[in-house]
Amino acid sequence: MPFPNPALRHPMRFADGSENLSMVHLAAVIDHPNITVGRHAYANDFDPPEDWAARLAPYLYPGAPERLLIGAFCQIAHGVRFITASANHLMGGFSTYPFAVFDPATLPLMLGQVKGLPDTVIGPDVWIGHGALILPGARLGAGVIVGAGAVVGGEVPPYAIVAGNPARVIRYRFAPDVVERLLALAWWDWSAHRIEAALPALMTDDIDALERC
Repeated sequence: MPFPNPALRHPMRFADGSENLSMVHLAAVIDHPNITVGRHAYANDFDPPEDWAARLAPYLYPGAPERLLIGAFCQIAHGVRFITASANHLMGGFSTYPFAVFDPATLPLMLGQVKGLPDTVIGPDVWIGHGALILPGARLGAGVIVGAGAVVGGEVPPYAIVAGNPARVIRYRFAPDVVERLLALAWWDWSAHRIEAALPALMTDDIDALERC
């Protein structure tokens, strides 16, 4: 296969045959009830952690009301963080101070204000650049590229390139009709053997060739 078994912890090897210990298949290293990871999604960190879930989503505790969903074939660079919804302080009262964290007697007051915390959803084949920050409830469509250091919230359309703080759409990678055809193909759901056969088309921008695969 031109790409490794998705169950491998370290999918990349250097020219001398040694593993790149800074890169991991996330599905092989994350066991967290609130995080779902698609096949071949990987992350890179120059200071590899023991706990990849805590490194990437430090505020997402097991059993939290929200989830983090990372699609297949996503590419996550060093320093990326997902700030999930439980990180937010309540803003409906006069103070945002988290009194309930320190005084359990006030917990019912806090819980009465916590409703419908949104999931954070990263679509398939998304590339998130170095040091980007993904805010609570963000939804990134398939094929999105996030520029280094971007602060991303809200919904990002498929195949958009976003950058800046707050992140905005810089441009779209392909024409609307090509995006529509790519979404219809959903190549990331194909079998490994079909993807292998389609690599010559996937690595170019020939949508007609990809549709023939």
